Formats: sequence, C-alpha cells, structure tokens
Amino acid sequence: MDGVQREPTQSRGEQIQAAEHEAAKQRLLAQAEADRVPVEETTRAVPDRRGNRGR
Repeated sequence: MDGVQREPTQSRGEQIQAAEHEAAKQRLLAQAEADRVPVEETTRAVPDRRGNRGR
C-alpha cells in the first residue's frame, strides 16, 4: 500500500440504489415546488379577538 486511503468502491447494486434514491429525491423536490404557494398569494393571519369582548 502507498498509504493513501481510498473510498471503498460501491457495488453495482449500491450504485443503482443511490441513483434511484437521488431520482426519488428530485421527484419529491419538483412536486413540492409545483405545490408551493407563493407568499404573495397567502392571506395574513388575523388575531382572534373573541376573548377580548368583556373588557
């Protein structure tokens, strides 16, 4: 050995699994972005004032 540590090589199955995992992650991120509601389209929260009537 020349003293240089090398990363262990991944088996073909591990490479396929990692690629599938990354593809699934990208699909989820794309779906989340498609479902995202822009801040401009949301309504402001209004405080609940029902408890202040008797004061």
